[in-house]
Amino acid sequence: MAIGSTRLEGKIALVTGTTGGIGVEIARRLAQEGASVVVTDIAGAPVAEFAEGLGGTGTHSHSALDVALESDWECVVAEVADRYGRLDVVVNNGAIGSLETVVDETREKYDQVIAVGQTGTWLGMKHAGALIERSGGGSVVNMCSILGTVGGLGNSVAYAAAKGAVRTMTKNAALHWAQRGVRVNSIHPGFIGTAQLKERHEGSERHRAMLANTPMGRLGQPEEVAAAVAFLAGDDSRFITGTEIYVDGGWTCA
Repeated sequence: MAIGSTRLEGKIALVTGTTGGIGVEIARRLAQEGASVVVTDIAGAPVAEFAEGLGGTGTHSHSALDVALESDWECVVAEVADRYGRLDVVVNNGAIGSLETVVDETREKYDQVIAVGQTGTWLGMKHAGALIERSGGGSVVNMCSILGTVGGLGNSVAYAAAKGAVRTMTKNAALHWAQRGVRVNSIHPGFIGTAQLKERHEGSERHRAMLANTPMGRLGQPEEVAAAVAFLAGDDSRFITGTEIYVDGGWTCA
């Protein structure tokens, strides 16, 4: 599907964590395909500027949203309902990470990673997913990871715990909504060459390990993840629910 198609025209999509890394490209791709995008991120993130520059044919908006706070979700979903009268897509992309191992991780950081990546995704389904159901149906896309399925490089234990839960919650919610018009699927990126990853790891031993363990021999691009999200957001995937799409260059098949 070429960028610039209109398969999402008329759809209202809410995306969390939209001002960094993969979230930027997800919001851009949905807008390019015709959706009206609700750009959200934590307070202080440049959501207004980003929403104004999205382009496309939709009517975009922005809200501050800490995905770990249920009160924030309640407010944002109410705003969406008031502004647009409906919601067709939610992309639960907001997450934070930690590189620590099962032994070295701290309880404080572990709890933070779980609160944002795991609890935040559940709250997104609970509130935004419920609005999608009331709107007549649509798509929930949960951003997971290869670390929700495999052990990766043997570190990032908190992130793996959060994403493992997202993987299973996705299937559980898919069954709940299977006959109610709401599809729920997860995207599992491998190591993606975001600006943040390059800044922190390029040229390091960890970077070399990422490349060595990816059969295609390169990092993925945020745009490649966004393309998979756009597919699940639209009607081309209308008979797909509870499944996992791996955008990982073959990592999980090696």
